Amino acid sequence: MAKIYPQTLTNSSYMTLERETFTLWMKSLVFHGNGCTVYGSNGEIVYRIDNYYNSKCSDEVYLMDLRGQVLFSIRRKKLNVFGLWDGYKWSSSKVVEERPWFQVRKNSKILRGTMNCEVTLGCDKAKGKCYKIVGLVGKSAFKIMDSEGRLVAQVKQKQSSSGVPLGDDVMTLEVEPQIDHSLIMALVTVYGLINHKL
Repeated sequence: MAKIYPQTLTNSSYMTLERETFTLWMKSLVFHGNGCTVYGSNGEIVYRIDNYYNSKCSDEVYLMDLRGQVLFSIRRKKLNVFGLWDGYKWSSSKVVEERPWFQVRKNSKILRGTMNCEVTLGCDKAKGKCYKIVGLVGKSAFKIMDSEGRLVAQVKQKQSSSGVPLGDDVMTLEVEPQIDHSLIMALVTVYGLINHKL
């Protein structure tokens, strides 16, 4: 448990001046649970995503930091055929506002084999789309782009130091400088829900 709830915190900031690399292990730390464990470049647990229900792709999951504090709860909108997820930001063990902090809308193009998701921050339609998640249908690798089309983060299959690909449940996440890691992890969580990985 020392790695999940350490006595001293190394860095509580969710943003850095350099590119950060994380390892995503698509397994929960909760026995018989669905979720994901995220390791930093030093090998310590940084985030965990837990789905406390018996099935993958449940209607609500939680993104937590290394202390187990909830950062975001992600809820799927019911009765939405196209796929709509709301992200609620947490502070001091409660939701900051009743309104979602971000919203992700899935736009699949099955014939082209691509899947795009539009991300709106603040859920204010006047602000427009802030990010786009671009991936291939059925694949775990994807990219997150900003409104200008610049790469913000990308997820790809992790490889060993000798270049051998690891299992399908081990991924590498690279986040560009000055980008909120917790928000990117929340978007990675939504993509995992869409692809029935969480």
